Amino acid sequence: MSNEISQLSIKALLSGNVEYVIPMYQRNYAWEEGEITQLIQDVIDYLPTTSDKARNYYIGTLVVYERPDSKTPVFETIDGQQRLTTLSLLTSYLKNTRVVDLAWYSTLSILFDSREHSRATFAAIFEGKFNDDPAEVLVERQINTGILNGYRLIQKILPQKLKEKGVSPQQFADYLFDYVQIMRVKVPADTDLNHYFEIMNNRGEQLEKHEVLKARMMEKLQGCEQSQNCLHAVWEACANMERYVQMGFTPGQRGSIFGEKNWGRFVLADFDSLRAALHSTQEMAAQQDTRLTLDEIIAKAPVAAKQDEPSEDSPERFNTIINFPNFLLHVLRVDTQADIPLDDKRLLDTFEEYVLKQPDPVAAVKRFTFSLLRCKYLFDQYVIKREFIKGADGWSLKRFKWNEGGERSRAGRGGYVNTFGEEDGNEGINRRILMLLSAFHVSTPTLVYKHWLNAALHHLFHADQIDAQAYLQNMESVAKAFVFDRFLAPEAGLDYYAIIYQNKGRCQTRRESITAEKFESRLTFGNIENNLVFNFLDYLLWLEHGVSEPVKSYEFTFRSSVEHYYPQHPLDGQVQLDAGTLNSFGNLCLISHGKNSRLSNFMPAAKKEFYENNTIDSVKQYLMMEAGPWDANAICKHSKHMNNVLLKSLASKHETE
Repeated sequence: MSNEISQLSIKALLSGNVEYVIPMYQRNYAWEEGEITQLIQDVIDYLPTTSDKARNYYIGTLVVYERPDSKTPVFETIDGQQRLTTLSLLTSYLKNTRVVDLAWYSTLSILFDSREHSRATFAAIFEGKFNDDPAEVLVERQINTGILNGYRLIQKILPQKLKEKGVSPQQFADYLFDYVQIMRVKVPADTDLNHYFEIMNNRGEQLEKHEVLKARMMEKLQGCEQSQNCLHAVWEACANMERYVQMGFTPGQRGSIFGEKNWGRFVLADFDSLRAALHSTQEMAAQQDTRLTLDEIIAKAPVAAKQDEPSEDSPERFNTIINFPNFLLHVLRVDTQADIPLDDKRLLDTFEEYVLKQPDPVAAVKRFTFSLLRCKYLFDQYVIKREFIKGADGWSLKRFKWNEGGERSRAGRGGYVNTFGEEDGNEGINRRILMLLSAFHVSTPTLVYKHWLNAALHHLFHADQIDAQAYLQNMESVAKAFVFDRFLAPEAGLDYYAIIYQNKGRCQTRRESITAEKFESRLTFGNIENNLVFNFLDYLLWLEHGVSEPVKSYEFTFRSSVEHYYPQHPLDGQVQLDAGTLNSFGNLCLISHGKNSRLSNFMPAAKKEFYENNTIDSVKQYLMMEAGPWDANAICKHSKHMNNVLLKSLASKHETE
């Protein structure tokens, strides 16, 4: 029997007389804020405008195996269970709001093999039993925290995104359930599932868009073998975002491109000099597979790259903040300075317009190839990564440099040192830039919204010479522009392109132009547009209070829950504050979802006691805990202090001229 492929709307997927079973061999639900936000944003992005006709949006595939001998179809979910679970949670949330009529969603179609906690949690969510305290529904040991966390994130993210785009829940639901399509692939009954999993894990599911893009670019360079070799070498060196780009070349090539006995400079001027440098090294002749067709790429088995470095320098040491397809769009935007979307769903269409269909596509491909290599070098040297070494992990801002070879290598070997300042120190301007960049990063987990990264690359790419102080001042100014010109603007804020490319990152808001009434109203609960408002404030507070612990060693992490330090629903016998005081900026701070769920109804004294044995979630939170008794007067005082810290930053001299 051949594979059966069905194209289904989300309504057809979830409303039929069908059960989808998550088997024991599948991992637990693991989607976090980034993945859930991306799915919701993707659907919103494809909503039709008033003048456009709705078009289908294909959300991917669901691979299933139909279990035999069942009265109704029972599908064992082989691949796509994270997406299926999220869609089921999203549909349950829309049903529970009672704003959208989902009478057709009367039966939960997702089940779990031998996972009672998952089944019980999902059943309670489906029936709308969860309120602010999950313990009222299930005892804590019966809760699947991953599934509940996914539901809580949807409760937070969907209303926020709908409000940002001016979309009603009904408009979103109509499009989601009727026009979002999924391909359900049923494997044959005699499929060896173990063999199937082995193939999937080793080969991947489909040809990636960036591989198609590379093949199309190679076609434009047909007839010039050296140029094709150059494109292939650059592409392969850059595609692994978790490896410093120098590691993608042989030691001889590193010297030609990044400086002999240095490996930390970018010494070439254009594509022609890059092509000549690579061609001059005899090692280039040994490289194969430079002119693969699409069919050949598909057929080619993946081969692990040979490592010539010790284990501590392996690619697994660093974890990147962005993937390769999105990085390609950042490079194109920085190079062309055109207002192109940073959405990898449009990768091929965008490159068709700005590269492949240009009047001189050969020149456009060559220009982009050189810009890609240069941007990857800049990204590796001057943008943060997550570093895993010696059993610990943390943010790092490090450059790659040549070291004199020891017994292992006569040609020298690479190593990593702080990009700016002392090689092994954790003080000074290197730490300050690292803190600011990590504040940006944790504020925008969704890849399509990493405009701060585009601002950083834009500055680095177009700077005559990279200077630590100028880089820091530029990014501080960009942070202020994002916060004041966009997120806290009394009217419609500036778009990111205008801030980065038209205003060159300079903040346009002046201290004297801000009225206290409008400024404070944008800082109340429910009106804070982006977590960068909290994280930029924490950065400013870290600068002010970072001389002693625990503030000195504070690190930005992904915290997405806005917590009321004095609880919204205090325990019986405690004072209930008025809504204005309760929801003011002085009573708010960012913490993780898990802690928010656990601590939400605790009084401030109990929360402070909890954090005596746990790492602080924010500097603002730490100052709140150190303020003494937390009442209405303390909240008002703290609110004024925090507002002044933000406003004081506008008077700072750290602006890019």
